[in-house]
Amino acid sequence: MSSQNPYCEIILPLPLAGTYTYAIPTQYKPIISPGSRVVVSFGKKKIYTGIVLKTHNESVSGYQPKELLDVLDELPLVNEKQLAFFQWMSRYYLSTLGEVMNAALPAALKLSSESFVGINPEIDPENAEVDDREWNLLRALKGNDLTMKDVSEVLGLKQPQRILKKLSENGLIDLFEKVKDKYQPKKVKRIRIADSYLEDGMLEGLINELESKNKQQDVLLAYLRNVPVLDEAELNTSGILKTQLLTEEVSPSSVKTLIKNEILVEWEETVSRLPTHKSDAFKAIKLSQEQEHCRRLIASSFDSHSTVLLHGITGSGKTEIFIELIKEQIDQGKQVLYLLPEIALTTQIIARLHRIFGDSFGVYHSRYSDNERVEVWQKVLRKEYQFVVGVRSAVFLPFSDLGLIVVDEEHEPSYKQFEPAPRYHARDSAIYLSTIHNANVLLGTATPSLETYQNALDGKYGLVELTSRYGDAYNPKMEFANVSRERKQRKLKGNFTSVLVEAIQESLDKKEQVILFQNRRGYASYINCENCSTIPKCSNCAVSLTYHQYNNKLVCHYCGYNQSMYSDCLKCGSKELRNVGFGTEELEEELKILFPQAIVQRMDLDTTRSKYGYQRIIEAFEDGEIDILVGTQMVSKGLDFDGVNLVGIFDTDRMIHFPDFRSHERAYHLITQVSGRAGRKSKNGKVIVQTNDPDQELLQRVRNDNYQAFFQWEILEREHFHYPPFTRLINITFKHREKTVSFQAANFFALDIRKNLGNQRMIGPVEPLIGKIRNMYLHEITLKIEKQGINLLAVKEYLRSVEQMMKQMPAFKGVGVVFDIDPV
Repeated sequence: MSSQNPYCEIILPLPLAGTYTYAIPTQYKPIISPGSRVVVSFGKKKIYTGIVLKTHNESVSGYQPKELLDVLDELPLVNEKQLAFFQWMSRYYLSTLGEVMNAALPAALKLSSESFVGINPEIDPENAEVDDREWNLLRALKGNDLTMKDVSEVLGLKQPQRILKKLSENGLIDLFEKVKDKYQPKKVKRIRIADSYLEDGMLEGLINELESKNKQQDVLLAYLRNVPVLDEAELNTSGILKTQLLTEEVSPSSVKTLIKNEILVEWEETVSRLPTHKSDAFKAIKLSQEQEHCRRLIASSFDSHSTVLLHGITGSGKTEIFIELIKEQIDQGKQVLYLLPEIALTTQIIARLHRIFGDSFGVYHSRYSDNERVEVWQKVLRKEYQFVVGVRSAVFLPFSDLGLIVVDEEHEPSYKQFEPAPRYHARDSAIYLSTIHNANVLLGTATPSLETYQNALDGKYGLVELTSRYGDAYNPKMEFANVSRERKQRKLKGNFTSVLVEAIQESLDKKEQVILFQNRRGYASYINCENCSTIPKCSNCAVSLTYHQYNNKLVCHYCGYNQSMYSDCLKCGSKELRNVGFGTEELEEELKILFPQAIVQRMDLDTTRSKYGYQRIIEAFEDGEIDILVGTQMVSKGLDFDGVNLVGIFDTDRMIHFPDFRSHERAYHLITQVSGRAGRKSKNGKVIVQTNDPDQELLQRVRNDNYQAFFQWEILEREHFHYPPFTRLINITFKHREKTVSFQAANFFALDIRKNLGNQRMIGPVEPLIGKIRNMYLHEITLKIEKQGINLLAVKEYLRSVEQMMKQMPAFKGVGVVFDIDPV
């Protein structure tokens, strides 16, 4: 929709409050509308891509707005439903609209400005008074403007700024910003025979003519082998990829000659970067009687609740129900978003969905390149994709008519964005997004978050339960291995109890697969000098460095700082260095010693950094090429392997006793989910949990596999101590390079909160468990806001006002303030 209004409000991709007003040049008024991308100048030299929030004719007092420079899209790239969603997210999560825009748009859709150097058109380099090096640069600029990188190459200097400054001051060159489009469609070159040679007898005559030119004749014959135009002339229209023709061992120069002589025609074609798959055209899935009953209950629950929780035990076949509901929405012409918490989980489910839906759906996650994500965005915008599977950022895609959002494994903390802002939760954001589209939301999990289950019990959400495993599968049997007792009896083999070693050997003898879970990557938690007790620490963060044996480095898992491992203690020179704790890497090494005949693979962040790292490991495990898979929580998330009959869980006590009010809930979720990987077909699976205290109450509740009993036990603690789901939490973190400044800023904030919100709603200020990250000292305040009787929006606006007041004080101007709404 075009606008005749003279002004527009622009969202800029910057962490600055509000929007910015620009004047609309006359030539752009017919094409500009909310959601259009525009190019604007900001400040003295910077150029940014912004999004139009609205156009208006309200006069601007006090200054004359700049004119926008360009409108990039004939049709808006962001629709009005998205703009409403962006504004809600900004308000709810206390972030700026610019931060939301940055999170939402693929990087390739945000044009960047790059510094260029150009020659003053009024000067002649031949007559300029310059030295040889400067003269060479001016000569190069006579042809084209150059980037800073080009200038460095021409001058042979890494830092050309001094010469550029001199030439600029003398009026010989201009320095300026030029907009650069990051997204480039993928193009391929194709070859076909010129149409004139397809007339009767012409092609045979041409082949005879080329008898004396063997290499050119070889090219033509290679083309005819791949594209039999003599049998089907219409095949010539699409021709052949030039790269494919050149793989036929023909001469590239002969191909070039035939194109020059107009015997062959070469042209460029824009193609998709997205992979293609075949399907059995909406292949039917046979639901069990219980699954079909659940599907009907969900459909009827949607009549009275827009959000429904499907609580189904591990291995109960929730995915098949999701697929049937997705098909129903597609048949009605609606769009569907299927959210998954982790790329590792998307790999396996996407393969299953491709077998059913082929290429009729899109996949959206961070392992896709920027250009691939742009292509998915565009296909959703044009409604070429009715159905998208993605991780949390997929909530920002330009859907226009959502009918259903499925949030699989809704309890997963991976749905929460931590850095940078907006610190949104994809599950909660999806529920709000559904209200904009008047769509339904289906939350699926075997272990609901306490907040979600309480909402279901309160009637806010519908609740459907699936209580038995699919087909002939049984729930796995859980057994506890007492690490403390085996340590005293000297039965431990490295980090393995004899119980687990025997069970692994038994599984290997039966040609069955094993999954081992340790929620810590690396080789050792830290290195300790036994002589002086020195532990190597990160120079930027208040944490010990983790030892990674595969590259012999000590690494900080918070900021990425690393240093080479040393053989002598840096403080006392002792060689008595001991590994303390253990991670997936050490377990992998021990397994190779204990079971030399087994093929062992590790799956953690270190082994899955490449684009297809997850996929290669998961496919190899599915195909039986791996006997034992050792992993972090990646292996706990909904993966389905027929051959796995044993799961081993390490370091359970650390999970249970971590100092956080959610530690019991997280431990219950993780142990239950990992256990669910065992015995998913007809075999009876086994789970062995290594612990120092097999009798502790949480483990007994996990073994009994009774979520309702766990919920009732845990919810009483939450209510007593005023934690969610009975309150809403807001974490406020203060960051500064000086510890005293960070602490004083937190105290200033706390004093105002006590005065206006009362002391009973506040915890802190305190130094968090990790008190320094990336050279910034941290202090925290936690607010507990009751759900009834207080205006949450007013509280957030008040917190923003305190931040602004604090930032006006010179002592606190450089303090970073981070608001985290509903932290997990």
